[in-house]
Amino acid sequence: MRLVLFLLGFAVLSLRAEAAVFNPQSFTLKNGMQVVLIPNTRVPVVKHMVWYRVGSADEPAGKSGIAHFFEHLMFKGTKNLAPGEFSKIVAKNGGQENAFTSYDYTAYFQTVAKDRLALVIKMEADRMTNLTLSSEVIEPERQVILEERRQRTDNSPGAQLQEQIGTVQYMNHPYRIPVIGWAHEIKNLSLEDLNHFYKKWYAPNNAVLVVEGDITLEELRPLAEKYYGAIPKGGDYTRLRPSEPPAHADRRVIKRDARVRQDNLQRSYLAPSYRTAAAGDNSPYALQVLENIIGGGATSRLYRSLVIDQKLADSAGFYYSPNKYDQATATFWVTAQNGIAIEQVEKALQAEIDELLEKGVTQDEVMRAQKTLVNEAVFARDNLGTASQVLGSALAIDLSVDQVESWPEAIQQVTRDDVNKALRAVFKDQYSVTALLLRKEDAS
Repeated sequence: MRLVLFLLGFAVLSLRAEAAVFNPQSFTLKNGMQVVLIPNTRVPVVKHMVWYRVGSADEPAGKSGIAHFFEHLMFKGTKNLAPGEFSKIVAKNGGQENAFTSYDYTAYFQTVAKDRLALVIKMEADRMTNLTLSSEVIEPERQVILEERRQRTDNSPGAQLQEQIGTVQYMNHPYRIPVIGWAHEIKNLSLEDLNHFYKKWYAPNNAVLVVEGDITLEELRPLAEKYYGAIPKGGDYTRLRPSEPPAHADRRVIKRDARVRQDNLQRSYLAPSYRTAAAGDNSPYALQVLENIIGGGATSRLYRSLVIDQKLADSAGFYYSPNKYDQATATFWVTAQNGIAIEQVEKALQAEIDELLEKGVTQDEVMRAQKTLVNEAVFARDNLGTASQVLGSALAIDLSVDQVESWPEAIQQVTRDDVNKALRAVFKDQYSVTALLLRKEDAS
């Protein structure tokens, strides 16, 4: 055992010399737009992403769905391009493009050959400021979004339950509202609402440009300055969001549906994010180490206990992501084996949590998790698109390039005591929501 510990420790120390993850280069345009280049010369293509620091949690009260609405509307026409022409041009030039919305940001991206980068930069800069909206444009897209909601949420018992979990996990914060929005509020969004949102949030000083691929800073800078740098700076941006009040009781949500084939249990806790953790508090990194120990695949604690040893579940895991502008969540999930009562599964999960609270994790588990996590960071360099996703999502919630690049070092500095302290701070009943997704015939 001493030899194993020595070798693991040596591996971690050797990786510390390669602490930087993606080695990006960065500069800021005169209008305030941050530009990040991540060199990747493995293939002669580039991924071009624009991240706006606005998501569904920034929407006005009673106006849910606007941020996601814009994910759709940005593919409509501008003063220079007809509706749908943006996508047609990208496809004609052999590229791929898409967009996505979260609570904290909205991002648009294209993957194209290097010699087509100037083209997509020009078009993306155009729709940052020249989008043309009218009732004829928004009404058909409103119906598309409502149908998307019907397909993804209203027709999915699991998605319906997730919405209900959010409404009780966050009592006051807008994370309680689904990213896609509530259907009755989507129906009432006006052209004036949409135009106001666009003019308020879509500006270069509220955006981050991330380009990853086979290009140099000397090649990227003049393109960014020519197209994005010509756009006037917008107003000052402050995210004014309601905060969470203290939680005093654990909560429970139950969904029964005839379409459910296997009973599921989920237990989620409020947890600190990178941004909300106090200065000097490394609990987000400690919780990521914990995630690997108890939920990192078929060799993790939870899977071995509930699936392999006790044979109560078909799958089990634990998920935590600190990449939120405000407070995050840490979540256990278990899918019960058919024939096993959900009460038995919940009792077994509670026993695992109780053991963690009582005994904590071991030094050996921490060192193994650190080695795995740091190795994953090294391998992340190989895949075109991973770096732009990681850096873009971090910068969009006001983290820094240095925080991303120093992540392996921060993980390596986590101690066993750090992990045990973090889990005991988070796994408290008053911070929790237990959710059950049950077959209809299980109703009593």
